[in-house]
Amino acid sequence: MKEMFDQLSARCSKLTTTSYSTSFSFGIYFLGKQLRQPVYAIYGFVRLADEIVDSFHNFDKKYLLEKFKQDTFEAIELGISLNPVLNSFQKVVNEYQIDHELIRLFLKSMEMDLEDQLFTEDLYQEYILGSAEVVGLMCLKVFTNGDEAEYNRLKPFAMKLGSAFQKVNFLRDVKADHQSLNRNYFPNVNLTVFCDQEKRKIEEEIEDEFKDALLGIKMLPSTSRNGVYLSYIYYKKLFNKIKNLSAEKIMTERIRIPNHHKIGLMFDSMIRHKLNAI
Repeated sequence: MKEMFDQLSARCSKLTTTSYSTSFSFGIYFLGKQLRQPVYAIYGFVRLADEIVDSFHNFDKKYLLEKFKQDTFEAIELGISLNPVLNSFQKVVNEYQIDHELIRLFLKSMEMDLEDQLFTEDLYQEYILGSAEVVGLMCLKVFTNGDEAEYNRLKPFAMKLGSAFQKVNFLRDVKADHQSLNRNYFPNVNLTVFCDQEKRKIEEEIEDEFKDALLGIKMLPSTSRNGVYLSYIYYKKLFNKIKNLSAEKIMTERIRIPNHHKIGLMFDSMIRHKLNAI
């Protein structure tokens, strides 16, 4: 029966998420129970595409990503895929009526990572839209569960949160992106002489987006608010740690939040939620 394969697919998406991201796994755990599996499915899909462009260096990445793209839309059309992660993802796309354009924009950003790019301001915004903002919108589709008015009301805030998360990731990974992958996402920034003034300008953008995003988090349904807030405070903690370091320092090491600190943030989020202090 296909139900058994769907259950296997769901477990594969969850395993993909927990294997690659403890921070998002913590956040998903604090979503309402009915929301967890759909978000695992979205993250599993996103993670596979990201791994193609970031990790499979001894393989034909362009071919693999194009095949993944074809398999994705075929799975959505047929309502099944023998790739368990895609089978799990198509189920969510079809059940929650996720706009296919969001998926196309995401995959377009992944394609941008296949070639060396000189990021202009327009390309920078396009990349962030596809790689992060639309992922937030996919999750928002799940959170609002068919309420189109609520989705449209919260859409700008979800995009701000996705953008802030992605820019924090850019700063966290700037050393590896520059030295290992020959990538520089920041327009008009020369990473070989990355300075504190340039870093501060990026941080000011992130701070503004975090402020706007928090307004939207407070408006989320109770089933999703706590999990999203936990991801928010994790990223704020990571961001604050990055802010306290020089540009020279983040070009020499990758900044992390230890797992035991993540657990502390989790409990803080729980207490704030119960006290309605978000």
